[in-house]
Amino acid sequence: MLSRIFIQNFALIDTLEITLNKGLQVITGETGAGKSIILGALRLILGERVDAKSIQNADTKSIVEAEFAINENLQFFFEENDLDFEPQTVIRREILPNGKSRAFVNDVPVTLDLLKMLSKKLIDIHSQFETSNLFDEEYQFQIIDGLSKNKILILKYQTEFSEYKKLLKELDNFKNQLAESNKESDYKNFLLEELQNINLDDLDLEELQNQVKKQENAEAITDNLSQIFAKLDAEEIGVLDSMTEIKGKLGKVADLSHEFTLLNQRLQENFIEFKDIIFELQDAAEKMETSPEMLLTLNQTLNTVNALLLKHGVHGIPELIEIRDQLLNEQSGFTDLENLLTELEKKKNDAEIRLAKMAADLSANRKKHIPDFTNKIESLLKQLGLEKAKIEAELKDSLNYNSFGKESIQILFQANSGFALKPIQSAISGGERSRVMLSIKKLMAENAELPTLILDEIDTGVSGKVAEEMGNVMKEMSTNMQLIVITHLAQVAAKGNNNYKVIKEDISGRTRSNIIPLSEEEKLQEIAQLLSGSKITDAAISQAQELMK
Repeated sequence: MLSRIFIQNFALIDTLEITLNKGLQVITGETGAGKSIILGALRLILGERVDAKSIQNADTKSIVEAEFAINENLQFFFEENDLDFEPQTVIRREILPNGKSRAFVNDVPVTLDLLKMLSKKLIDIHSQFETSNLFDEEYQFQIIDGLSKNKILILKYQTEFSEYKKLLKELDNFKNQLAESNKESDYKNFLLEELQNINLDDLDLEELQNQVKKQENAEAITDNLSQIFAKLDAEEIGVLDSMTEIKGKLGKVADLSHEFTLLNQRLQENFIEFKDIIFELQDAAEKMETSPEMLLTLNQTLNTVNALLLKHGVHGIPELIEIRDQLLNEQSGFTDLENLLTELEKKKNDAEIRLAKMAADLSANRKKHIPDFTNKIESLLKQLGLEKAKIEAELKDSLNYNSFGKESIQILFQANSGFALKPIQSAISGGERSRVMLSIKKLMAENAELPTLILDEIDTGVSGKVAEEMGNVMKEMSTNMQLIVITHLAQVAAKGNNNYKVIKEDISGRTRSNIIPLSEEEKLQEIAQLLSGSKITDAAISQAQELMK
């Protein structure tokens, strides 16, 4: 409930403060007195754009403050958005002289987006001819769902649908990744196969190059070794025989003189090493193979390795192994992506099964209560002077899920008998707008927890019995909610639980707008003035008394 309004330095308002109550709150005042200024200030609480021209005194800031009595149903919203929950919550908007604005909830700075989200739950301003939301599918669903008692079910459905949309987005991302991977997978698999066809882990490039060089020069190696062995084993001056003879003679010399003992020992040691070298050369020579097939195989392996090094722009086998392992991991990741995609598809199918069940329940409830919607609205329209008006809500199945199920809605209307029903946006005329909207608001007030509703001259263009009935409808609505009505109709003003008047005053040579609460006597005088004009007659007073009864 909107319990207090405070406005400072805004258009023609110097300072204005008014306290509001429950039930039907009626605001009257002459055209141009400033009713629209008060509404314009309240729209700032709804997060609407600031017009710097609205600041009366350009040297000081403008302030609009609204205090609401709220219930604990909104506590979750406050906690979710890190706001301090207060049963008496104050929303303030400040417009600085430079045109910039700031917003606060219980003195905590908030963004305009958050302000809009909160204020939407607290206040709804409906001005004359403002029926665009009636043409909106979301609003039409809200009307029928309120009547169908779908509140809990639609919240569950929308929570599930929100997760479903995230799942679809995730699926789409993975499919795109998979498509990109598919484009490269064939080429990468070819590269991997090339690297796997050669046993890189057991290869040493330097050793491979040595083996090739050895095979290519096998004949020269064999010839040189043969010549070495020939020199060693020559019959006349064989190296081994000569060395043996030298070793023996030096041994005798060492026995004769200790001066040669050390040299003898060195010769003995080197002779042993020399013989070991000879034996190893003989062993290597015996193992030496000269195979054209082996050379061909070694050359093929070396050529393959060199080609891979050139293709991948690296310089060694360890780098090729790293590339191979990376390609293996990518292949594994590709498989994981496919598995994850399969898992997400299953989750999507499971979510669609749950959505289908809830959407079917929502639809069944709506179809069950659409006749009630038709009967109640047509009854209200008849009460408001549209005796021939017909209205229906038409549901059609949709191919895809949306925020309200798996169907679309369209409200059809016709004010005159004998004509086909048409979508309300193309069938409703200016004279019918206010009465249809009032009927819709009345129905919603009965079936939903609506915020404070402000009706701005919604009764313009009606009079007599229709005006009286509009007043009755508003009075009934106010039993379920706080209803603030700006009106020029005496029939409506008479039914207010509290009445207020917007006035213009000249203060120190400057025009100022203000709003004042009316006592019962002042209310009577105001209603009489609405009936008779500036000159209040006894007949007008008498009629005003009757209306107030």
